Amino acid sequence: MTARRPVIAVLDYGIGNLRSAEKALQHVGADALLSSDHGFIRDADAVVLPGVGAFGACMNALRAAGLESSVHDAVVSGRPFLGICVGMQMLFDGSDEDDSVAGLGVLPGTVRWIPPGVKRPQMQWNQLHLTLPDDPMLDGLGDDAWMYFVHSLHGVPTEASMVAATCSYGTDLNAAFRHGNVFATQFHPEKSGPSGLALLANFVRAAGSPGGAS
Repeated sequence: MTARRPVIAVLDYGIGNLRSAEKALQHVGADALLSSDHGFIRDADAVVLPGVGAFGACMNALRAAGLESSVHDAVVSGRPFLGICVGMQMLFDGSDEDDSVAGLGVLPGTVRWIPPGVKRPQMQWNQLHLTLPDDPMLDGLGDDAWMYFVHSLHGVPTEASMVAATCSYGTDLNAAFRHGNVFATQFHPEKSGPSGLALLANFVRAAGSPGGAS
């Protein structure tokens, strides 16, 4: 009997190229669907919040689409939840990029500009330094995981223990986070070749496991 493919809701709030995350998740074994349907999101095994562009524009679009409550409901449910790039930044309390717009407040802390002295944005492949190497999302990545970054800001949580990985770009930048059932990445795993697909496969595995905890 063929194993059931876990159902993953990729939140569709009408901004940026959100479909690349959907297609990558399908590639590694999920029934992933870009959706703004509250019922589908509520019933999915796991939820993904992608994002590209500016923090304020993405937050405003998410709220205009009526999906802010869906994010909070998914997080509270304990299901695996993944934030990607600006989707990761939106999970914080706010961002220096637009301090007039509140974030989702899922990850306590603030998104800060990359310090001066290097080109912004960082638009390149960069190696991860795993600070939580035993996290299930990082399983199998080893010490030579390279991911693709496009960003001018990075998340700074109130608790350093939330940082799952960093990268070096002028200084140490926070690149991934773990907070309960939430995992979030500044890099784009869907654009990061085998290492990125391995991370997404770990997320799909968590979505299909009993209880769904990642």
